[in-house]
Amino acid sequence: MEPLGVHHVAVTVTDPEEAIRFYVDVLGLRQREDRPDFGIGGAWLDAGGQQVHLLKGTPPESKGQHFALWFADLDAVVGELRGRGFEVGDPGGIGADRATFVVDPSGNAVELHEVGR
Repeated sequence: MEPLGVHHVAVTVTDPEEAIRFYVDVLGLRQREDRPDFGIGGAWLDAGGQQVHLLKGTPPESKGQHFALWFADLDAVVGELRGRGFEVGDPGGIGADRATFVVDPSGNAVELHEVGR
């Protein structure tokens, strides 16, 4: 058995429209138009070659769970987010890589990751 990669992650959000604005307008993901009607609110978003699925519901208590978005210039991302009023930590090293976190409007942690140059 050998997976080909991660197809998508699903994130529970309290307000799908607010979450769409955050992930699309702030973090730059693109909303897909091919999500079937599952009878619950949500959206499918493209993040490079993978997807983030938003599902309306009550997010679980934060115990370290998160997913990471990969950016080419982490300092520019952090500066833009701070300029828009978001709380973002200073990037720290993870081996040759760097990362920090931002929290979405529903309280989900999103790692902002830059691969070492």
